[in-house]
Amino acid sequence: MAAGRSLCRCLATSRTCRIAPRIASRLYASQATAATSNLPGGLKDAIEREASLPNSDPPSDSQTARLVNDQMPFMVPTYVRPPPMFHKGEGCYLWDVENRRYLDFTAGIAVNALGHCDPEMARLMAQQAQTLIHTSNLYHNPWTGALSKLLVEKTLESGAMHTASKAFICNSGSEANEAAIKFARKVGKMLDESGAKHEIVSFHNSFHGRTMGSLSATPNPKYQKPFSPMVPGFRYGNLNDLSAIPDLVTQNTCGVIIEPIQGEGGVNVATEEFLIALRKRCDEVGAVLIYDEIQCGLSRTGQLWAHAALPKEAHPDILTTAKALGNGFPIGATIVNEAVASKIVTGDHGTTFGGNPLGSRLAYYILSRLSDPELQTNVLKMEQVFRQHFERLRQRYPNVITEVRGKGLILGLQLSQNATPIVTAARERGLLVITCGTNTLRFVPPLVITEEEINSGMKILEEAMQSVFEKA
Repeated sequence: MAAGRSLCRCLATSRTCRIAPRIASRLYASQATAATSNLPGGLKDAIEREASLPNSDPPSDSQTARLVNDQMPFMVPTYVRPPPMFHKGEGCYLWDVENRRYLDFTAGIAVNALGHCDPEMARLMAQQAQTLIHTSNLYHNPWTGALSKLLVEKTLESGAMHTASKAFICNSGSEANEAAIKFARKVGKMLDESGAKHEIVSFHNSFHGRTMGSLSATPNPKYQKPFSPMVPGFRYGNLNDLSAIPDLVTQNTCGVIIEPIQGEGGVNVATEEFLIALRKRCDEVGAVLIYDEIQCGLSRTGQLWAHAALPKEAHPDILTTAKALGNGFPIGATIVNEAVASKIVTGDHGTTFGGNPLGSRLAYYILSRLSDPELQTNVLKMEQVFRQHFERLRQRYPNVITEVRGKGLILGLQLSQNATPIVTAARERGLLVITCGTNTLRFVPPLVITEEEINSGMKILEEAMQSVFEKA
C-alpha cells in the first residue's frame, strides 16, 4: 500500500508524471484508482479510464507523444496513425514504446505471414548482409534466378496458373502491378500496331496500388481525385457482373486486372463463374488476364494462390505478388506465361533494387515456408476457429453483424455501422484489427497464428464490441 500511496502522490503533484505507463502497468492500479477520488474530475476520469483499459492510448505527456511530436513535423502527412508507437515484435505480438503488448490480427496488412521477427529470417538476413546486399541488375547473382525459378515451380506444383513460365522480381506490390500493366500494353501493341488495343479493365472496390498506372486501375475517387487526370485507357466494371463482360472487355482491351479476393475493397470474393467468363472473353479478344494476388495470395486462403482451386480455364496470363513474399522486407514479383514473356525484350522494363541478393534470398526462404502443405492445412483450420467466433458474435449482435466474407485467413466481418470505434476499443484492450471497404472489419493475422491466440483475440474483440454496442 505504501507504494500505491507514493504513486498517488506522484499523480497528484506532478504534471510531468507519465500517467498511462504507470497505470497501464497494473502493478498498483487498484490502489491508485481508489486513492485518487479527491483529484480534479478530468484527471480522475483519465486515471480511472487508464486503469480499466490495459492498453489505453498514450496521453499527451507520455514518452510516445514526445517522440511523435518530435518526429512528425519532418514527415509528409500521408497517413493518420493512432497514438501507439511500436518498436518490437515477436510472432503474433507487437510491443509499443511504453512496453505494452498487443495481439496482432493485421500482420502489417497481410504482410507478416510468418509472424514478426521470424528467427530464421533474421538469421539469413544477417548472414546475407555480410555476404552481398546489392549488385544491380547489370550482373548476375545467385538468388534472383533461384527465386524466379522457385516461384514458377511452386506455382505449377500448387495447381495454379498452369502456364507460369517466368518471373520479374521488383520491390513492391504497386511495382508488380505496374509491370503487369506495362506487359499487357506491350502485348496489345504487338497485336495491333495502331495502338487502339491499349485499354485496361479493372473493377470497382479494387485496390492495385498508388503509382500512377496502378492508381489508374484503382477506381476509388478518394485515391484518384487529388492526382487526376489518370493515365488514359482504363475502364471499370462491377465485380461478379457476368452480363456486363461482353461490353466491358472489347477488341480494344489489352488487359484485365482483378483480385480473386478484393482486400481493401471489403474482402469481396470473385465467383468461379465470373473468373471463367473473364478468361473466356480475354481469349476471344486477345487480352491478357492479370490476377493481383498481392494480398490474397501466398497461402492466405489455405492454398498457395487464391485461384488454385479454379479449373484451368480460369487461370491468368500474369500473376502479381508482394506483401507476404518478403514477410516485411520490401519485395514483389510478376509471374508471366510464355505468351507474355515472348513479347518482352531487353530494355522494355527494369529496376535498380529489384531482385537484389538480400531480398531474393529472404523471399526464397519465405516462399519455401509458405508453400508448406502443413501450414496451408492449418490456415484452413484456423479459418474455422475464426468463423465459430464470428457466428457467436453474429447471434449476439444480429442487427450489427450482417455478413462474413472471405476464405482462409483473409476474412471480413461486415457491420451495419461504422467499424472504426471497434478498432479503437480493441486496440485499447490489446488487440490490433483493421477495416476495409465500407464498415468492414478485416482479419488478416499471421498464418502461424494459433487457436489459443485466436480465442484470446476474439475475447478482446467481443469486449470491444460490448463497450461500443452496449453503451446504454
